[in-house]
Order: sequence, then structure tokens, then C-alpha cells
Amino acid sequence: MATNTTNHTTGTRAGEKEKIYLTREGYEEKKARLHFLVTERRQEIADYIHDAKEAGDISESSAYEDAKNRQAMLEGEIQELQRILDNAVILDAPKVIDGNRTVQLGATVEVETPRGPKTFTIVSTVEANSAANKLSDQSPVGRALMGRGEGDKVEINTPGGSATYTIKAIR
Repeated sequence: MATNTTNHTTGTRAGEKEKIYLTREGYEEKKARLHFLVTERRQEIADYIHDAKEAGDISESSAYEDAKNRQAMLEGEIQELQRILDNAVILDAPKVIDGNRTVQLGATVEVETPRGPKTFTIVSTVEANSAANKLSDQSPVGRALMGRGEGDKVEINTPGGSATYTIKAIR
């Protein structure tokens, strides 16, 4: 008896490749970060470990312990970035449906809010960065905007209360 099992962590079925959706810009940022970590940061930490070993008894050296912890964190970040890039699916421009664009992953959305106009790019949680106006499709605002079209008024419930956003443009 065959069963279709889904990995609830990644949302993929057994045997399927994990898909991580990124904008072209997000992909390039992750790739550049990985390159920096592998070519520069890894060597800096190796030098730090070497210096700590040279300083004496490593069994009681807090510098050596710190260096090894930094190395472990670095290797973890490198592995995570490699996983993301290996499973990346680059998002295309928003599709036009029935002559209208809808908000979807990768779309840049101009909205009118009670506090004035704002522009967001809707991205996956892996790429989200509110400081860069990249909102996750899983955030309250991202979730409310998904699938909506230009001119739509959207009621958004956030931890700060409810607000109405009007979608002005989708690119």
C-alpha cells in the first residue's frame, strides 16, 4: 500500500526536492554571503583558533573555546546557506490573470495605509527583512495581501490593531 507522506517541516513530499522561493536579488545576496563566509570569514576564524592554540594550554583557554564556538556557528550558517541555494527557486515577475496583476511571491506592492504610502516586496520567510521592506508572505500584512489585485482594499489585523490598506500598484 503506497502512501503520500508530506514532510511538515519543509512542505515537500517524500522524495521531492525542497523548494525555497527567492527573488533574484535575494538569491544573489545569499550567494554573496556564502562566498564571504567561505573565502574570508572561515580563514579569520582558523587564524583565531591557531592564535589561541599558540597562547598555551587549550584546556583552560577561554579564547580557544570562543574560537571553536565561532567556528561551529560559522559552519552552521554555511550549511544553511548552501541548503537554501541548492533548493532555491527564483521567482518570476507577477503573472497577469484576467488582465490584472495579483499579489504573489516576488511582487512589489505599493499600498496606501492610514499612515501614508508604503512599498513592500512580498518574499518567503527565508528572505524576509522588514528593514529592507521585504515582508514574508506569512506575516499578517503579507498574508492579507496575497492574491489581491490593484484597487483592492484589504483589512489587515496586526498586533498593533486593524488597518485598511489600498493596493495602488503591483510590479
